[in-house]
Amino acid sequence: MLCMKILLELMPSKPSSDSSKRYFTFAERRKAPRYGLVAIAELTDAGDAKMLSAKVTEVSRTGCYVDSPKTFPVGTSLKVIISRDQRTFVAKADVIHVQEQMGMGIAFIDPPQDQLKILDSWLAGLPSSSSVGSIPLSSRR
Repeated sequence: MLCMKILLELMPSKPSSDSSKRYFTFAERRKAPRYGLVAIAELTDAGDAKMLSAKVTEVSRTGCYVDSPKTFPVGTSLKVIISRDQRTFVAKADVIHVQEQMGMGIAFIDPPQDQLKILDSWLAGLPSSSSVGSIPLSSRR
């Protein structure tokens, strides 16, 4: 609730006369719908080979959110391996958002088509969590 209050205070009550200023909801900024999904992820820092295991809680065709008390810094390049239903999705990725001691937002970097097919098979039939509202599920604790 505190996050919502802060966001509402930051947004103008009236539309700006300057059409170049546009305020986006979280859902509008996303390139793809996201889905609630529980899976295991192995994240390996491409630079120094540090590895971290984490729980995927949200995923889309363009990235995922992982719950983990340990995080990599924003901008870290990773190799991501997500395992679910005896299948594995592998892609290069970048850390794009960090919530200290909670988790990270990760953007996939050009996943190969065969890997996207695996991801698509997981997403098929799952309800999109983007339609729930404009506040990320990870903020609703």
